Parts: sequence; structure tokens; C-alpha cells
Amino acid sequence: MAASISFPTAFFSRDRVWAVSLPRRAVHLPGCLPPRRWLAAAASRVAAEAAPDASGKRRPRGITKSRPVSPELQAVVGEAEIPRTQALKKIWAYIKENNLQDPDNKRIIVCDEKLKKIFGGRDRVGFLEISGLLNPHFGK
Repeated sequence: MAASISFPTAFFSRDRVWAVSLPRRAVHLPGCLPPRRWLAAAASRVAAEAAPDASGKRRPRGITKSRPVSPELQAVVGEAEIPRTQALKKIWAYIKENNLQDPDNKRIIVCDEKLKKIFGGRDRVGFLEISGLLNPHFGK
């Protein structure tokens, strides 16, 4: 009978817990610890990701990392590279500044020409749709 395959994220020993992401081919047998090279590789990867830069703060990752933006989005936010979080803040500042919310339903945005270019030519956009419609404007 073949051993069941599981992909745990943590291994326990008497006094320590290791958070490890194992290779897909790894087979975890109950009561066995992973090879030391897996633990060392995982520890160095985690330490490198969380390592602070020269200013003492962690490096931005994910949506807080600056990405290049399309020319249409750049016309509204005013920067060539910006994190998604800051782009969303600047879009909302632009909407409030130009009074583009529907007066009857503040959750609806009435798009002007700049926002139509960003939001795929749509005249009206719900506020929950904004972040999804910004995705195509960010490069890798």
C-alpha cells in the first residue's frame, strides 16, 4: 500500500516549530522531520523576504510594491511607477476632487474622459469594481 502524501506547512519537534514550504514531490511521513537542506533553504528564503533594507523597514511586496503603469493611468495618478494601494488612493482623490460620484448613490462613479480610458470605456462604475478594473494597467 502506498503512503499517503500530504503537504504540511509546519513541522514540529520537541522544542521548535519550522514553517517550511516543501517541494511538491516531498512525502511527509508522520513522525519524520524533513531533510536539513529543506529547512535551511526555507529559512534563508523567509529571511531574505523579510530582511529590512538600509532604512530599517521591510521591503515592499505584493500590492505595496511599485509597478510600472500604463499611460492612461499615468495621466490620472501622475507617476510612471506606483504601488497599487497608492494608485487606488489617487484615483479616489481624483474622483472626489472632480465630484464624480453619483449624487443619488455615492457608490457609483460617473466617469469623465480620463476615467473612461482607465475603466474600459464604461460610463458608470461601482466603487467595488475599481480595483479590478485597474489590474490591466499594471505591468510586471
